[in-house]
Amino acid sequence: MPSVEIELVLAEGASLPADLARRLADALASVLQRAPGQVWVRVRALPGVNYAENARVLADDDLPVFVQLLLAQPPEGGPRVVQAAAVCAAVAQVIGRTPDRVHLEYAPAGVGRVAFGGVLVQSTR
Repeated sequence: MPSVEIELVLAEGASLPADLARRLADALASVLQRAPGQVWVRVRALPGVNYAENARVLADDDLPVFVQLLLAQPPEGGPRVVQAAAVCAAVAQVIGRTPDRVHLEYAPAGVGRVAFGGVLVQSTR
């Protein structure tokens, strides 16, 4: 059930590759150890003119990527640390940015809160 939203800040004139969502879904499925069809990825572009960091002008290579990860039950403690690093590394590799420019936010647990196709998520996997 992992659902992943990825927003890339893009340099002026840049566009998203046509196969980016599929490549990200495949990479994240590997990291999250999910079978085909179990990881859903949505990708959006944010024009660089709509992003800023205080007192800093960013080079194109420094533009960030924001990832929100929705899991039935996110891991806690050490397993979350390991998973967060692996998710950021996988996204960075596919996108071609450094892992320190990939920012991950865990969404609240989906169990009992999210329904897919009208079916409430009740499994912790």
